[in-house]
Amino acid sequence: VQLQASGGGLVQPGGSLTLSCAASLRTFSSYGMGWFRQAPGKEREFVAAAISWRSSTYHADSVKGRFTISRDNAKNTVYLRMNSLKPEDTAAYYCAAQKTGNPLTPRSYNLWGRGTQVTVSS
Repeated sequence: VQLQASGGGLVQPGGSLTLSCAASLRTFSSYGMGWFRQAPGKEREFVAAAISWRSSTYHADSVKGRFTISRDNAKNTVYLRMNSLKPEDTAAYYCAAQKTGNPLTPRSYNLWGRGTQVTVSS
């Protein structure tokens, strides 16, 4: 099982990026998918989650109105559209998959991909 995140890079403050995470999961739609991020010296923190069977999405307060999670179950892919990026959004971004539990907590996720670095700087 693999989760492959891509789309990170260097962007100026106020800019936009879209992250993608392709999952080799047989029943992708049955998994809750989340995005987390971790900056150097900080704990991994929740960014957003999309739960198909609940038809629900969740976003951290720090990114509400700027970031949007979406998923395409036909393509086994989850996206994170990031607008109005700020320097404090700089971090390694990870996608993860879960079957059950609180979608906002990292320990609820049992599958993790490698991070993709997002750097917001002028």
